[in-house]
Amino acid sequence: MGTTANEEMNTFWAKNNKLNRPVSPHLTIYKWSLPMMMSITHRGTGVGLSGGISAFALLALVLPGNYPYYLDLIHSLSVGPALLSLAKFGIAFPVSYHTLNGIRHLFWDSGKGFKIPEVYRSGYVVIVLSILTSIAAIAYM
Repeated sequence: MGTTANEEMNTFWAKNNKLNRPVSPHLTIYKWSLPMMMSITHRGTGVGLSGGISAFALLALVLPGNYPYYLDLIHSLSVGPALLSLAKFGIAFPVSYHTLNGIRHLFWDSGKGFKIPEVYRSGYVVIVLSILTSIAAIAYM
């Protein structure tokens, strides 16, 4: 009589535990690279921006008062210019990065920029332009 699926799985996991194998794929086996970090950051900024916009919209519906009231409330906190600039950068950078990296992905969709040097070059361009446009947005606000 043959073995059951449960017995097969138990044998498989016992062997992997005995050999101290990680569950694959496991992040510790990969060498981190710029494209990998940019991909993770692109996904993270997308999730963060979606969540932030959704939370802002929901709060705008349920909280009393209007936009000028909350803007005056923030101004009344009297935070220093360094903290205010940092907060503005924290808002501007994800928007800038996600937008510019999205444009990079559109170029990839057209079949351009897939060679490894081009991937790294376009990645560095996106990072630099994201920082510069975020600083410009802070200076403008």
